[in-house]
Amino acid sequence: MRFYALEKLINLHDNYTRQFKIDNLQLLLIQRLGEPLLIEATCPHRGHPLDVATIDNGIIQCALHQYQFAIDDGRVLHATEEPCRGLRTFEVIYEGNEIGVMLDD
Repeated sequence: MRFYALEKLINLHDNYTRQFKIDNLQLLLIQRLGEPLLIEATCPHRGHPLDVATIDNGIIQCALHQYQFAIDDGRVLHATEEPCRGLRTFEVIYEGNEIGVMLDD
């Protein structure tokens, strides 16, 4: 496992949203109600970017087909077409004054 730094803690604030790419993995770091969360950056339904999604009350809604996912654990809350898997979530890791993620090498 390897730590990948994503952002300095001082830069985080509510309504923060930023996409990161680590190798072939696209991640979306968001902060809502003082809590940073890290999720995959594309909708598992059809791969639409989630950096343009609506986030409200702990729910992220894809702009393309309005699929809804819980941002804390990625479970599907609402599907408008065929079923799809849940949204991948990642544990946020704090190291010094940075926030990041641990990933397999």
